[in-house]
Amino acid sequence: MQKGWTKTMTRRVGRVRIARALIATCVLTATVTVAAAVALAGDGALPPQLQGVRAAVARYHSFEQALKDGYTLRAGEPCVRSPLGTMGYHVANAALMADDAIDPLRPELLLYVANENGSLKLVGVEYWKRDADGSLATADDRPSLFGQSFDGPMPGHNPTMPVHYDLHAWVAEENPSGVFAMFNPAIACR
Repeated sequence: MQKGWTKTMTRRVGRVRIARALIATCVLTATVTVAAAVALAGDGALPPQLQGVRAAVARYHSFEQALKDGYTLRAGEPCVRSPLGTMGYHVANAALMADDAIDPLRPELLLYVANENGSLKLVGVEYWKRDADGSLATADDRPSLFGQSFDGPMPGHNPTMPVHYDLHAWVAEENPSGVFAMFNPAIACR
């Protein structure tokens, strides 16, 4: 009698452990799925051509992941703002900026603002290209992406940055001024 009872209890304990493992797996899967959906959804609707960009940069909601992938925030980099709104902190990937190719899924800069707790929140991306002749007077090499011409040519924003063109895309935070507007009045520097 004891042997049969022990076998039955061992089976029940095994089944309970399997059931608990399955429940834990389901909960973890649901949590990851919801987190991914939130990251991909961003804030607001996007034109179809930018939905792929939103998905490609969703991992950069983690600032630590951006750092791992070669993006850096220069010491003393200001949170850029104007009366038209905010751009945020420009977190640049030097290797992508040095390459003249423009890959929609690998933007040269990521735009962040600080949350209430001081952590950085992804709000958009910026595509960047060096001006070929370095002249503010000519624009015969102005790039375009998503049917939008880049802004510029413009002077560098710091002493080491050359004359360049850029295009902002607000893929993680809705911009009432438009998805390609330079500044976003819906966000603020803290």
